[in-house]
Amino acid sequence: MRTTAGPHLLPHLPLVRGNGVALHQQLFDGLRRAILGRVLRPGGRVPSTRALAQELGVSRLTVLTAYDQLLHEGYLEGRAGAGTFVSGALPDDALHATPLRRTRAPNAPNATNATGAATPSSGTVRDDASPGATSGRREDRGLRPFRLSLPALDEFPRATWARLVSRHARALTPAMMAYGLPGGLGVLREAVAEHLRTSRAVRCEADQVLITSGSQAGLRLCAAVLLRHGDVVAVEEPGYPGARSAFTAAGARLAPVPVDDEGMDVAGLASLGARVRAACVTPSHQYPLGVSMSAARRLALLEWAERHGSWVIEDDYDSEYRYVSRPLGALQGVDAAGRVIYVGTFSKVLFPALRVGYLVVPASLRDAFFEARDAFDIFSPTLYQLALADFIREGHFVRHLRRMRTLYHGRRDALLDGLARHCAASITVHNAEAGLHVSTWLRDGMSDVALVRRMQERRLSATALSTCYMGAAARSGLLLGFGGSNERQLRAATRTLGELLASDAS
Repeated sequence: MRTTAGPHLLPHLPLVRGNGVALHQQLFDGLRRAILGRVLRPGGRVPSTRALAQELGVSRLTVLTAYDQLLHEGYLEGRAGAGTFVSGALPDDALHATPLRRTRAPNAPNATNATGAATPSSGTVRDDASPGATSGRREDRGLRPFRLSLPALDEFPRATWARLVSRHARALTPAMMAYGLPGGLGVLREAVAEHLRTSRAVRCEADQVLITSGSQAGLRLCAAVLLRHGDVVAVEEPGYPGARSAFTAAGARLAPVPVDDEGMDVAGLASLGARVRAACVTPSHQYPLGVSMSAARRLALLEWAERHGSWVIEDDYDSEYRYVSRPLGALQGVDAAGRVIYVGTFSKVLFPALRVGYLVVPASLRDAFFEARDAFDIFSPTLYQLALADFIREGHFVRHLRRMRTLYHGRRDALLDGLARHCAASITVHNAEAGLHVSTWLRDGMSDVALVRRMQERRLSATALSTCYMGAAARSGLLLGFGGSNERQLRAATRTLGELLASDAS
């Protein structure tokens, strides 16, 4: 088998030392571009890690790390005794590299009308900023074990944060105390863009970043700009109820598309035809099942969006945390046609009460999104934006993320150990590879809704998997958060859950 790579590959792998981007990340990005641009063809063998390391003048570990990520995301595949090859499962019509180009802005309603159409009745949309919110009185249940979407608030560097907030509070000028810009402070947008480029492989500049009051507000803005009353939006089944609420509040009709081990079934999406205005996905860590969308599905989804002139809303709600590999790159980073709107939040990595999220929008939609934001609530609070910009620029954010990855890995393992010890007869872990929750199946015949109700009586919180389906639930299960409780609390909570399950079985 001839290796597809040769001297012609090296110009596609420029490695720049000292630019703040790790060499293995630069190599991963270059190889992925080479695959998508057909420099490396499907089915072709790639160079050995040793040979490529020698050619590039880097350590073999750098190449191994890049290859490992490409294997995990499905761009490469290993064959025992033969070597490593470009995946043959990548769709041919998606394998083309074109420059990011402007697309025509949608025929969206004006921002004022969109805002009026998108106003839900009280209680329709959760207050929480991202997938995993539970209903009920937050003053009672917000810190209970297994609560979804809750980071390690006890480990947040509060002293550092207080110092930054105090610094800017004392230095507020009259201009800073006046009305701000709908897109957010330029210094924060620059910091967010830089972080997304280096850690999430998002292709963006600061003027594409729009600061929001959390990702739920971002989803509402997407609905206001992209949708008219009666438009069809494809959503994952099962999927995030908060996204469904944002779209139905804007008068959209929902089309559930099944999720399997490779993410949303794009073939099922394509069968809906050109009438689908947008598709909302969680490709890096599907909510609630936890799977990652394969490379083939990602490319097929982007090809579908470009072919039909539709939009993809990527909710990247907690993809900073991954325990079996490096974090997966964002879908938006592979989008050459400008069809993806990227939604993110700081609720999972910092704290929910911060109420800061962001959108990355294609250049063709920038004005429409900024006008809609101005009509919704004008701008986000200036003081927290200033403090957050410094938190990122001074390196506190990266250090906090690094420390939390290790902490959450330990908390996840404590939860898995407790489930194995106390709940194995009734609960099967389905996915625990990433994020801040574990998805599980319950044994046949058990009602997850009834079990969650009983757990609340014992001061435990959880989400019933069945509530994430639009139609009949395919399985009964629990979504168990582990970010907001320490290892001792999680082990005690699994013991309590085991007692509940045992009493049901008796």
